[in-house]
Amino acid sequence: MKKFVLSVLFFSILHFSDAQNLNKNKLKQTSFSSIIIDTLFQDKISIRAIVIDQDKIWYAGDKNRFGFYDLKSNKRNEKTIVEDTLQIEFRSIAKTSNYIYVLSVANPGLLYQISKDGKKTKLVYQEKNTKVFFDSMQFWNDKEGIAIGDPITDCLSIIRTHDGGNTWSKLPDTKAPKVFEGEAHFAASNTNIIVKGNDTWIVSGGKKSRVFYSSNKGNSWDIYETPIIQGKQMTGIFTADFFDAKNGFVAGGNYEALNQNSENKAITSDGGKTWKLIANNEAFGYASCVQYVPNSNGKGIIVVGASGLYYSSDGGLNWMQFSNDPSFYTIRFIDERAAIAAGRNKMIRILFK
Repeated sequence: MKKFVLSVLFFSILHFSDAQNLNKNKLKQTSFSSIIIDTLFQDKISIRAIVIDQDKIWYAGDKNRFGFYDLKSNKRNEKTIVEDTLQIEFRSIAKTSNYIYVLSVANPGLLYQISKDGKKTKLVYQEKNTKVFFDSMQFWNDKEGIAIGDPITDCLSIIRTHDGGNTWSKLPDTKAPKVFEGEAHFAASNTNIIVKGNDTWIVSGGKKSRVFYSSNKGNSWDIYETPIIQGKQMTGIFTADFFDAKNGFVAGGNYEALNQNSENKAITSDGGKTWKLIANNEAFGYASCVQYVPNSNGKGIIVVGASGLYYSSDGGLNWMQFSNDPSFYTIRFIDERAAIAAGRNKMIRILFK
């Protein structure tokens, strides 16, 4: 009996040790040193929003277009939505288990529900106002989603769904946080909203550049200041990402001075309450999209923008330029070594080595 207990204890210790080593390996960040680019398609199109749904890369584009690229068949499937004579530009896209959603930017704001085969579209929300300009959209789960637009009154302009995207309603001004005059958002890459579980962050720019945080899916909000450049119409945070509930990264800069690399990137380790500038006067200038590398323990970060594609393996302290192509607006990871980027006139697959 004693021998059996000792044997079980011995193997339990071995199992625990192996589990610890496995977890360490999962958290270990493999530094990249180069990339391989595979062009999926080229066309005269502007793509600022993509979402990965298994083997399909869905995109929202200009000139009334949306579609997907199938990585299995290596084929592109594109559709056009006709709404009277409107010229529609989609810059937000999101998914649930059942549908894809695309949201247009300017007046009227139009939100469509799309079947996963791309054949059926349904208008589920519209908003008419000369100030309407939608910037980003995300889902917390299959039932609940959120979208943000530039302020129409003196508050954040937020719409939400609680029935899987079938209907959407505006968050009342009494529940929406106040904004400064000239404070808005940038529809650069569908990364003005970040969701992790129930945690939600919205970033702003312009005359003020701040972070709005909600722990309860938008029912109440806290507001945090940032050191990102602000004060002019085209300055501020253009993009954000969070690795987990505590660690996040914001970037942007001055769209009228694309090479300016000061006060354009900052990190947080307390969920967005406080931010500090990082790599100031170094690395990239204006950035349109930032994404954490999966399984990197918050150390791997990729940024695309006017300076090209940059990579950091140490949480943003140091950066390596992998490409000087300024035509990519948005990027998303398929896994920890592959990502899809899209922007002006093309979509590519990037393999990190």
